[in-house]
Amino acid sequence: MTTKKDNFSEFVRNWQDNFKVTWDQIPETQRGELERILRRLPGDYKGWRVLINEAVDQVRTAVGGKHTVAIIGPVNSGKSTLYNQLIRSGEAEAPISAVPGTTRQASTADAGIFTLVDTPGADAVGKVGQQEKDRAMEAAQQADCIILLLDATHGVRPSQQEFFLEVRQLGKPLIVALNKMDLMKKDQEEILKQASNALGLEGKILPISAKKKTGLESLLMAVARSEPGLVAALGASLPEYRRRLSEDVIRKAASTAAAVGATPLPVIDFIPLIVIQSAMVASIARIYDFKITFRRLIELIFTFGFGLLGRTLFYEISKFGGPPGWLVAAAIAAGITIAMGYTVRVWFESGERVSRKMVKEISNSISTNILDRVKAIGKKVGRKKKLKESISGAMDDLSQTGKKR
Repeated sequence: MTTKKDNFSEFVRNWQDNFKVTWDQIPETQRGELERILRRLPGDYKGWRVLINEAVDQVRTAVGGKHTVAIIGPVNSGKSTLYNQLIRSGEAEAPISAVPGTTRQASTADAGIFTLVDTPGADAVGKVGQQEKDRAMEAAQQADCIILLLDATHGVRPSQQEFFLEVRQLGKPLIVALNKMDLMKKDQEEILKQASNALGLEGKILPISAKKKTGLESLLMAVARSEPGLVAALGASLPEYRRRLSEDVIRKAASTAAAVGATPLPVIDFIPLIVIQSAMVASIARIYDFKITFRRLIELIFTFGFGLLGRTLFYEISKFGGPPGWLVAAAIAAGITIAMGYTVRVWFESGERVSRKMVKEISNSISTNILDRVKAIGKKVGRKKKLKESISGAMDDLSQTGKKR
């Protein structure tokens, strides 16, 4: 005699087989390319937000407006919190409250690479509860992908097992996530294991904390994988995403280098700048998934002669007179750091090595630009803020002139 548990296990196995159909039907060569893109997608939530902003046009061209993701699950499982974390800036957020039933109607907003739908709790009792469940299921039926969000603090109840089966019968790509894992402290692995066993999804449930924004990159990766068109569009947007992230890294490093350069320390060839620049290069390498050892990092710094370049530029610019020494040093430190950032970015992107001549031209141009922007400031008043603004403006100018490559 076949037991209910046997039927459930068989259903789960069938679901896992069906979930692979979309990918298995893709030609092997194309599937290999999509898998390669997936491996290069961001491993952190901030990176995903940048990529989503860069990918919007690509995604809409590739998959149109059809890709909709519905978040469903029990009352107070954190659906609205997750919804608010994923939607784009400027979209109306869903109300959040500890009071059950705060979300009565489905809400829809733009999440960049897909349209996101927040739904009422699907486990409330009574006539109103049934109406809310009906609205949630209607949203799920119309969606291209479903996120079933469960509450780690309550575990998986029998009613939720039944709801899982009901949702699976819709035949849609389904991502199951266990929310509020940040509240579980030392019991996280055991709670996740219990939830996976209850649904027959060993290793398939994603642990997240919508409130703390942890695990959301895995969730977004799963959503992207549910639609090959999304993966292809994200892949097409990777270059701009990486440039944007590396740009932020370079700006921050240059601002820090300028602050160090403005202190009464030996100009340019001292350890603090090397540490800042090494960290910047290592960060850009991670963005481009480029493996670089510390030895190779130091070789790069000395190969291009950044210390010698700094002393040379300081001497040349100081000959013009006018700016105080601290300002010249700050401008030179920022200029060299920016030149180094662009140099390694070109290297990681294209494999091309930028000539020392080009590095010197960029450094000189940036340093002079920064000096021109901050000559008017006093010795201390607004120094840090003005330096950051000047560095940002100088980098914008560099981008516009095309020296950024």
